[in-house]
Amino acid sequence: MRRFELLFLLLLLCSPCLFSVSDGRRMTAQTNDLQPSSPIRAVNLGGWLVTEGWILPSLFDNIVNKDLLDGTQLQFKSVTQGMYLSAEQGGGASIVANRASASGWETFKLWRINDDTFNLKVFDNHFVTIAGDGVTVTATVGSPGPGEAFQFQMLRNSNNVLTHLRIRAPNGRFLQAKTKGSVTADYDGESTSWRDNDPSVFAVTNVYGLRGEYQLCNGYGRTKATQVLREHWSTYIVESDFQFISTSGLNAVRIPVGWWIASDPSPPAPFVGGSLEALDNAFQWAEKYNLGVIVDLHAAPGSQNPFEHSASKDGSREWGTTDANIAQTVQVIDFLASRYTSSPSLLAIELLNEPQGPGVSLEALTKYYKDGYDAVRKHTATAYVIMSNRLSAEKNTELLDFAGGLPGAVVDVHYYNLYTGEFNGLTVEQNIEYVRTKRADELATVTRQNGRPLSFVGEWVAEWNVNTTDGNYQRFAQIQQDVYGRASFGWAYWTVKNVNHHWSMEWMIKNGIISLKN
Repeated sequence: MRRFELLFLLLLLCSPCLFSVSDGRRMTAQTNDLQPSSPIRAVNLGGWLVTEGWILPSLFDNIVNKDLLDGTQLQFKSVTQGMYLSAEQGGGASIVANRASASGWETFKLWRINDDTFNLKVFDNHFVTIAGDGVTVTATVGSPGPGEAFQFQMLRNSNNVLTHLRIRAPNGRFLQAKTKGSVTADYDGESTSWRDNDPSVFAVTNVYGLRGEYQLCNGYGRTKATQVLREHWSTYIVESDFQFISTSGLNAVRIPVGWWIASDPSPPAPFVGGSLEALDNAFQWAEKYNLGVIVDLHAAPGSQNPFEHSASKDGSREWGTTDANIAQTVQVIDFLASRYTSSPSLLAIELLNEPQGPGVSLEALTKYYKDGYDAVRKHTATAYVIMSNRLSAEKNTELLDFAGGLPGAVVDVHYYNLYTGEFNGLTVEQNIEYVRTKRADELATVTRQNGRPLSFVGEWVAEWNVNTTDGNYQRFAQIQQDVYGRASFGWAYWTVKNVNHHWSMEWMIKNGIISLKN
């Protein structure tokens, strides 16, 4: 045990009253419970140390073929046959061109090797290759391996809008769709007019794409990505932002980080080093301006959800499927707790952001949360430990009994009047009433009167599916502050800066839509 923690416990045992610490935490001698001395009003520093392309799209501007990044989902329709390429049985068999419409089996995910060369992953996670006869196209192998046998070159008809592609196979010939739906890699034509009589031409539909940390780093390559991200880290969030946050009525920041930060300065490919130095700077600025810091593990090894903010390579979710990646994640938490335990600004460590069920089981998640909690407690008795609810969980109370047995534990819920169909078509008044009643009831169910665990609205935003006036945005922001202010730990707005104005708390404050001074 560290000396300052031993002193803390000795003073605690000797004191019948509340013991206050400099960062706004307190502990009751009677219950050994950590309690915030005042509710946390924080802002997320999203899009800074974990890339999210929608927050700052310009980060991706100079990637060659930036519409063909890792995880991009494409559908190919033969211009001669009028049929879509498909993986028979979803994978494990041949590739055919006999589908009049496209769905999962007709969708191919890209693994980017360089600017124009890719592995193609099908529905059941097999990879496209050429069969032993040298021409039949199949998807029968579970891993692409390091060789060229799975590498397909995409030749596009335009450098701007992607409408048509030709696909060169590892044997140097092009894929073509023939009659009766067969697909072979034996078309010799080097040039094409891109007309509808060329069996090697496919019309392309871009179904979905990711623009996260993985896509940025692998898209640019290590050297260029290092330049781009170091420039971004040193300019996007700076000391004056912390000064603005402090003087605007906020008392903390929530900083998303990725698991690779623990391997800085030489993280595994394709990630690049430098984010740890930026986080160190954030702690120095937080100390200067008397702000608490919540370090939030936003991206875990293997990705805990299919979204770009978990640094997913292709939308697959593998975190929690093995003991190994859980153990690796605990090591990241241990590293963060050890590094920042001496900072008076370390308010909390959030063990994982938005794990998605049912792929992430409650059993695996609580095992990790207990191990992660213990890793934090090895280094600090006073930092809060935040545990995020699972996305799509049947019950938002599923963590309460577990976390309630851990002093200083906090359960994080995220509230957006977006993303699900129930908010489509709601009016201004209906959205406001939804927050006033249903959100208030939801929050009440995860806010226990004894404060074990504490409740935290770790993400919310004054954005909705309504086109209306700034005055209504003010009302929407205010009702959320009023309701989420009832959380026993506090809340955090998503996010401090954003090209989309209502997602930027800085813009909302400077334009008088959000006021925090009262």
